[in-house]
Amino acid sequence: MLSARGIYKSYGALPILKGVDLEVATGEIVSLVGASGAGKSTLLHIIGTLDRPDRGTVSLQGTDISTLTPKQLSAFRNEHIGFVFQFHHLLPEFTALENVCIPAYIKKVSPKAAEQRAMELLALLGVAHRKGHKPGELSGGEQQRVAVARALVNRPAVVLADEPSGNLDSENAAALHQLFVDLRTQLNQTFVVVTHNEELASIADRMVHIKDGVIQPD
Repeated sequence: MLSARGIYKSYGALPILKGVDLEVATGEIVSLVGASGAGKSTLLHIIGTLDRPDRGTVSLQGTDISTLTPKQLSAFRNEHIGFVFQFHHLLPEFTALENVCIPAYIKKVSPKAAEQRAMELLALLGVAHRKGHKPGELSGGEQQRVAVARALVNRPAVVLADEPSGNLDSENAAALHQLFVDLRTQLNQTFVVVTHNEELASIADRMVHIKDGVIQPD
């Protein structure tokens, strides 16, 4: 479903990724682990089309993303890839419901259909009662659940999460980890997660260890 082949990436004279291959199957939870600077987030950004490799190819559901124009790439990313970040990146002037709807609005989904899908997800994630609240009125755990709902609103092929529990206390972190497992079970959702959290890494179907820009053998 997701395939990265021969990925190389350098910033200036500093090599970050040195020929990475990664395959992810539909419905799989894969964790990317390794020391800071190993290349985990760089790989995630390349998979997520937020950055381009110097060499190598990435394909998602049979589409080679290197063949897409910038405009096509933006639309492809919005429709097929969901993102969850450590600091949520919710827009403070909008309610929880509005934040979740934004990717659907960009996709030109009708407001009624977007709001219906958003409410289904907020209910699934246990925060439907907070739909009218702005991010500043939500707890950290509630903000992250809203961010997960936003990532799921367009039914993406894959959700990419970069240290998603890094800004949460232990209780909310554990709840988020279980949420990923539940979403995989209920929606057959695919996740690729960068994390330093051993508990989150351990619930994945597969741990991929990156060291010095290279995937380590199992």
